[in-house]
Amino acid sequence: MQYQKNYSLYTVTNYHNDIEEFFYYLERESLSFLDVVYDDLRFYLMYLKEEKNDSNSSIDRKLSSLRGFYKYLANEGYIEKNVFSLVNGPKKDKKLPRYFEYNELEELFSVPDDTPMGQRDLLILEMLYGTGVRVGELVNIKVKDIDFSSHSILILGKGNKERIVTYGEYCSDALKKYLDDGYHRLNIKNNEYLLLNKNGEGLTERGVRYILDQIIKKTSLNKSISPHMLRHSFATHLLNEGCDLISVQKLLGHESIKATQIYTHVTTDRLKEVYYNSFPRAKIDD
Repeated sequence: MQYQKNYSLYTVTNYHNDIEEFFYYLERESLSFLDVVYDDLRFYLMYLKEEKNDSNSSIDRKLSSLRGFYKYLANEGYIEKNVFSLVNGPKKDKKLPRYFEYNELEELFSVPDDTPMGQRDLLILEMLYGTGVRVGELVNIKVKDIDFSSHSILILGKGNKERIVTYGEYCSDALKKYLDDGYHRLNIKNNEYLLLNKNGEGLTERGVRYILDQIIKKTSLNKSISPHMLRHSFATHLLNEGCDLISVQKLLGHESIKATQIYTHVTTDRLKEVYYNSFPRAKIDD
């Protein structure tokens, strides 16, 4: 998974945990992982739904992990066929992506101070929101990947696929300040990566999540935060301002347009608001 499919460490860890949980269940039921049959899997699904109270999307991900594991076992000759290929996951929960409003982003961006790490933290916010990159892509950006003349960055995305993202004025200002000052003070080990921790080493995905958690605690916002929420905000605000779906797909690095279409559900509410507030014959009397 890590070296052939280029999955992130975060994804590999999740798959590992899913398989370990399945092995725990098999041990509890005195079953061997090499001898499971279709009926065993039906009872496992009941265990996840009724005992673990897992959501449909969580169950679907666990089935995907195990389907991949058993495909590997079949390909390597440990089992005759992949029994998980016979199992369909439950219908996924329809969850709309959570995002920040413009005023909430302004409050987030006002938190970092002018210390080296504060300059870095502001750049993290500006890059996640201003380019829509994934957190795994963000921490792997090297200074040499940035084209300062065209305000663009070479990104290595999922499946080792490269794409170019563009950044704007606010991100450019944060980047310049960080590279002129904070980066040099943090880079005690002559590191090639853009985002560094206090020890001069490249930031990890977990490190970025921790930084974001600390930032939101210093605001009045009563919500959690994740790197993906800033990515969701990027996509939602683009669509709200009239950007077409295909362009958003390319900017996000989605292979399929289906992955991007979820944002149209979010912007429908915005379109309704504009319609009722702007179209003379649309106003409804209370």
